[in-house]
Amino acid sequence: MMLLGRSLVVAVVLYSSAAGAHAMLEHAQPAAGAIVHRSPGALQLEFSEQLEAAFSSATVTDPRGESAAAGAVSIQGVTMTVPLKPLPAGRYRVQWHAVSVDTHRTEGGYAFTVAP
Repeated sequence: MMLLGRSLVVAVVLYSSAAGAHAMLEHAQPAAGAIVHRSPGALQLEFSEQLEAAFSSATVTDPRGESAAAGAVSIQGVTMTVPLKPLPAGRYRVQWHAVSVDTHRTEGGYAFTVAP
């Protein structure tokens, strides 16, 4: 009986971990806090879970708060890409929200700098 009880606890913990998965940001290019010396052609965000494209997005804004995007956000699997206009020197703000295919939402933001 003791073995059955432990097996049940392990099964519940494993199920809870899988059911509670969220799309967490694992890699960003440009990265948070990065100083880049040339304008990136795109922002690329990679997440830990596959994304639901209809409910996930990102924005990049320039120092005046205006959009730096050169087109629509594209999402393929775990990767979100924002094409960027040529960026002059300055600090840029990234805001993102991601909904994984299991419907959990995460969001965040960071800044990067384009150096002269």
